[in-house]
Amino acid sequence: MWHFRLWHTQDVALFLSITLYVCHLAGAISIYSPQKSLTRSVQADAFFSVDVTCHGIPTFQWTFMSGAVSRSIGTWQRGVYTNITVDYQDRVQPYTNGSMGLSDLRLQDAGYYVVTVTDTTGSSKDAGFVLKVNEVLYEDLQYLSVSALVLAGLAGLLMLAMWLLDKAYRKIAAWRCKRGRG
Repeated sequence: MWHFRLWHTQDVALFLSITLYVCHLAGAISIYSPQKSLTRSVQADAFFSVDVTCHGIPTFQWTFMSGAVSRSIGTWQRGVYTNITVDYQDRVQPYTNGSMGLSDLRLQDAGYYVVTVTDTTGSSKDAGFVLKVNEVLYEDLQYLSVSALVLAGLAGLLMLAMWLLDKAYRKIAAWRCKRGRG
């Protein structure tokens, strides 16, 4: 009887090794973030936290997107280089794990932030964040409270002036009354 062999044992071992390697590369980059949506106030700080696992030394590239605007924030690689764009140079703090801190928030900073992680094999993976920036209402309340204090002070001064004028009027009226009799 003829035994028909389609694969030799060595071929099967090689095929399984290649398949496992390709599957390993497909899931080589993992990005975890505990918080994908952030809400902060103007002039506050935002921290985009990521935990990245991959093969080799990863390269992190952060991009800002809002409406029709897309701007590169910066690119860095652990212990190799850090390149932050001029627009963000004074406000971005890059971390070696791929996380990014953004300080002194502005209303224009509201939008989508994307981190692209590229490993040494050239494969990459993206993770996105949403940042909402609220205007601080404390300034309006401060203006209102200062205005109320100024108006209350003016009202107090007017009441004092009316009391003094009333006292002066009564003294003048009493003096005239005495002068008319005498």
